[in-house]
Amino acid sequence: MAPLTGRLAPLGKPLTYVLKALAPQLEHVRNGSSRYDVSVAVRDSRSDPAAARQAVHDLVTTDRAHIVLTMAGTQVLPAVADACEELRVPCLSTTFPWQAYVHARGAAPGHHFQWTYHFAWGLDDIATVFAEMWEQTGGTHTIGCLWNDDLQGSLLRHDRYGFAPVTSARGHDMADLGPYREPAGDFRTQVGRMREYGADIVTSAATAADLSLFHRQARQAGLRPRLITCSRWLTYPHTHTTTAPDVHAELADARVATLVYWSPAHPYRSSLDGTTCADLAHAYRRDTGESWLQPLGLAHALVETAHHALSTADDPTDHAAIARALAGTALPTIAGTLDWKRGPTPNIALVRLAGGQWHPGPKGPDLAIVTNTQTPDVPITGELQPT
Repeated sequence: MAPLTGRLAPLGKPLTYVLKALAPQLEHVRNGSSRYDVSVAVRDSRSDPAAARQAVHDLVTTDRAHIVLTMAGTQVLPAVADACEELRVPCLSTTFPWQAYVHARGAAPGHHFQWTYHFAWGLDDIATVFAEMWEQTGGTHTIGCLWNDDLQGSLLRHDRYGFAPVTSARGHDMADLGPYREPAGDFRTQVGRMREYGADIVTSAATAADLSLFHRQARQAGLRPRLITCSRWLTYPHTHTTTAPDVHAELADARVATLVYWSPAHPYRSSLDGTTCADLAHAYRRDTGESWLQPLGLAHALVETAHHALSTADDPTDHAAIARALAGTALPTIAGTLDWKRGPTPNIALVRLAGGQWHPGPKGPDLAIVTNTQTPDVPITGELQPT
């Protein structure tokens, strides 16, 4: 299940690329002494929750899927997972903070889903990495929080699962600049609150277009954040999420810092064929003419894990057996070791985070890794550059 069309389509490219690249290795799986032929069916979520639910139904009833793979979409991904849970078919997903994955489905941490499994990082992990980068600019800070009025924003504000429990313990003061509706038309109220609170650093989960608008209006008001940290859309190069040249110029000037869950510098290998992170990034650029994207490594790990589950399930044609195999998986992948037996909550395997900053480069934005406390095996590739 991939967003082939609609607003999430740029994020569907890594999964479709990986499926094509690994096609020869996905023609069959060996399970014990038996060999099973495998068919891969791809359905378009159309970047829409209702369309995604219908597509899951088609995958299960028409294509007779034994396992569903998906990634991307604050609303789409939970819709896919819920549909799989209702249809009693195993689902594996990624690229979505695990607290949001649980809460978007009407549950709380500790809840056990029977059929649906996920691997990602937590909001607390993002907060830790962002705080490390704030502290590289010196001491503690008043942080202006530019968060929307949707699920992502409400969870970032959550008094137990959001940023505050992590960042307040480190001495930072979180100043909420006020919720906004996406896409935003005006941030003058939020800019005014930034001045009122004396916030010198801003953290957000905004789209490229919205963050660009905020930065421009802040500059026009005579304010310039020393650092902007942004998750969600800005984990990708802003040149991939919008075609607007003015947005590109504004965000290049802002030098946004973000979380890094995968890069060519990560020292991991594919469990399928030994491909390294650098190999995968190089092949993607060679084959598509585009720069690597962080979801590329997670898409590859998604397929690796599904292949492993089919290879180790008691019966790879039985949905319940595949779900049990996923629950017991601890697998070294190109995105690091994924271990569903360790948590942090049922149905979740944790992906460790580094911190990076987008630096201007001759071929577009370049993501330099500037902090690696949680991932010491990932090399630092650049220095944080406050504005």
